[in-house]
Amino acid sequence: MNDRIEIKNIPVDVEVHKPDPSKQGGYSPESHIYVRSVKGTFQRLRRYMGAVFMLLFMITPWIQYQGHQAILFDIEQQKFHLFALTLWPQDLLVVAFIFMIAAFALFFVTAFYGRVWCGYMCPQTVWTLIYIWMEEKIEGTANQRKLLDKQPWTAKKVMLKTAKHSAWIAFSVFTALTFVGYFTPIGQLFIDFFMLSASAAATVSVWFFAACTYGNAGWMREIMCLHICPYSRFQSAMFDKDTFTVTYDYHRGESRGPRSRKQDHKALGLGDCIDCNLCVQVCPTGIDIRNGLQYECINCGLCIDACDGVMDKMGYPKGLIKYSTEHELEGKKTKTVRMKFLGYLAMMLIMCGALAWSIAARVPFELDIIRDRNQLYRVTSEGLIENVYTLKLLNKSQQDVTVTLDVTGLSKFDFIGRQRVEIQAGEVFTLPVSVAVDPYELKSPITEIYFVVTQEGGESFSIKQDSRFIKGKG
Repeated sequence: MNDRIEIKNIPVDVEVHKPDPSKQGGYSPESHIYVRSVKGTFQRLRRYMGAVFMLLFMITPWIQYQGHQAILFDIEQQKFHLFALTLWPQDLLVVAFIFMIAAFALFFVTAFYGRVWCGYMCPQTVWTLIYIWMEEKIEGTANQRKLLDKQPWTAKKVMLKTAKHSAWIAFSVFTALTFVGYFTPIGQLFIDFFMLSASAAATVSVWFFAACTYGNAGWMREIMCLHICPYSRFQSAMFDKDTFTVTYDYHRGESRGPRSRKQDHKALGLGDCIDCNLCVQVCPTGIDIRNGLQYECINCGLCIDACDGVMDKMGYPKGLIKYSTEHELEGKKTKTVRMKFLGYLAMMLIMCGALAWSIAARVPFELDIIRDRNQLYRVTSEGLIENVYTLKLLNKSQQDVTVTLDVTGLSKFDFIGRQRVEIQAGEVFTLPVSVAVDPYELKSPITEIYFVVTQEGGESFSIKQDSRFIKGKG
């Protein structure tokens, strides 16, 4: 049996063009990336989407619902408030379904349109876009920023750098306050933070997330996408030849080379690519899309905008760089509907159904029964067998409820303790009770009984929890 794997040589039609970093002004992927500004459809789409989601991020924690913060992940009290829904640690399954839906939605979109999440909605991308916008407004264009960094330190340079970093830090602190405001009441947080009276945990959290934002969006930027983000590493498992990604049409573009607008490039044996390197200069991760699909590509489409602008000026058709599939470049038909695509969609719909069922079937009340461990049973002065229990009544809803207690499984018994209890919203009510039974009514040393809790009025519910009544061997 031959275990050797046959090696197939794959010809490479696209020559790798990497600018020489030793040349003055040359571009080096290892150096700082000065992202060049570009105008176009996809740049506008990125900015509009970034603005919308940033606005949602900023406004959401300020929304009030029935007198409390609509969305509040209160870790200290172990309660997650989502408008009318309050999730407790016991509701971990609901949270798990939410994360699974988000994961399969990401896989679903990636299988169809590649890493568009990274290019348009990832927080790292949105914050970096905002920081670059601030940088452009203060220090100028990419070339002006590059020249400024090469200049010796002067009063003007110090002023510009101070203004830029001050703006970055101010925005970092503001977004950090907003983020921490999802975990503690945001109105009081802002007041306490600026009055220097916030708790140590809140203060440390704000400055920690501000430092992370400032470092990631201001300094690390593409390093997060290239070396730290795990998504870029496993995305290839979701790609296939029918996935739409930012693609360079090498059949049309090669051979590339400079030329004037008046020259017939076909007669010169050239393709449509004029080798201007604008697609590289506008790329947030500093790659050359003409070298083929690379894991660093975040599918943002900025190189498409840059290339389309050049094609317009040269009088060539747009689409030299475009969202396309490998099958389309090979002249084959792209299969939009395929098994992988349908599989992710089916799993996402199943998880949505499971989430809806778990929320609909969720009872906003829990009962825990703790038996007295010091004494399993005792005999009263009337000769009755008595068992003592501690009931933990948890009201998981956002409204006060009144419940009644009862016991089933015993024909005749005395219930000693309160049988009607009012429990406030979010309260854990501890209620000691005892049950006494004539020993002649008990047929075995251990009898299975049930405590029943029934809500009075409103959207009533009834829950039953089993326990044991111990008679002993006497």
